Amino acid sequence: MMNQFNYLAFAIPAFFIFLFLEYQLAIRLNKVNIFKYEGSIANLSIGIAERLLNLFISGSFYGLFYWLYTNYALFAIPNTWWVWLLLILVTDLVWYWYHRLGHTVNFLWAAHIVHHQSEEFNLTVSARITVFQALIRNVFWCIIPLLGFQPAMVISILIIHGAYSFFTHTQLIRKLGWLEHILITPSLHGVHHASNEKYLDKNYGDVFVFWDKLFGTFQKEEEAPRYGLTHPIKSYSFLWQHFHYYLEIAEACRRSNGIKAKLRIIFGNPAHLDQDIRPALEKRFLQHKTPVAYRFKFRTYLDLQLTLCIALLTFITAAYASLGPDDKLFIVCFIFLTLINCGALMEQRKWIYYLECIRLIVFLAFILWKLDRFELILLPAIALIVLEMTHSLSHLYRSYVLKYEKR
Repeated sequence: MMNQFNYLAFAIPAFFIFLFLEYQLAIRLNKVNIFKYEGSIANLSIGIAERLLNLFISGSFYGLFYWLYTNYALFAIPNTWWVWLLLILVTDLVWYWYHRLGHTVNFLWAAHIVHHQSEEFNLTVSARITVFQALIRNVFWCIIPLLGFQPAMVISILIIHGAYSFFTHTQLIRKLGWLEHILITPSLHGVHHASNEKYLDKNYGDVFVFWDKLFGTFQKEEEAPRYGLTHPIKSYSFLWQHFHYYLEIAEACRRSNGIKAKLRIIFGNPAHLDQDIRPALEKRFLQHKTPVAYRFKFRTYLDLQLTLCIALLTFITAAYASLGPDDKLFIVCFIFLTLINCGALMEQRKWIYYLECIRLIVFLAFILWKLDRFELILLPAIALIVLEMTHSLSHLYRSYVLKYEKR
């Protein structure tokens, strides 16, 4: 069992240790306002989903790296000390163009926009990566072993590259003097996350600033950044945050005539998409919004759900190689139902109760399956139906979970 332990699981508690340290420092500096509860929960929910699904796709891409290197490498690049320096430069250059295209091509922006939805800027935002973005990013990474860099080196550099970008998502580290001319710092990356007009489409680099200076996209921080999208989304829904832009592209295609027009939308610039589409979709899908004069009250319940997701993510990461397909399927289903539930809870959607019933049935079904008593799942299902018919359970749930208090 220990031989099958995935030590990458330690990255999860390390991530939360740094979050805790950032929060404590924010308290000391009287800057705790850089955190917003609902926003941070939404950021972490998206990050949990990406880390979970990445367990299933990363191995496939690593295999693809080796296959490309073995069969199609353009050069035979040795493993020497200077190659590591070259590799980090090449990796950051590939990132620059992946990142820049992610902002200028609609179907790529649909995957990347989620990372920019947050109107706060702290370490939780670094987790705000969707599995769609991870898939696209890995396709771009395939360029590196194709050039002839050894896959083991590529994977090592990608871990370092990703770790560096984690620390650039904070407001507590200000400008760093001469380092601002070499590295992407928190100040420079904060510019990238800003919606100020002068900051739009700037600072695409992940580690080094000279790609932005070379290609004309560099901008230093001057005025205070306003974080988030130029047209903010109006929801903390896990599903809406992931899919709203895909719906916008689909709606724009529906309104257009001809294949060429539709292709121009899919591969076109986000700035050219009809700005009337999102309000229309919000009116259609987000009709029962909570008035801003109220705030979410039952936080303990939400905290417990998110903590459970984090514990399950750590477990499946650590024991991935030793778990069976049924165990993995249950954990994936349970975590996703819980994350959807967390978003619906912050939105105070009326269907939360029914999602909870489904989640409970999934949990009981798995337990009974492991005990070889799956047929007994009919009993709790019937019990839930009876309780629903009498409205006793739904009334109890809604009375404690769907609550607000005035600000």
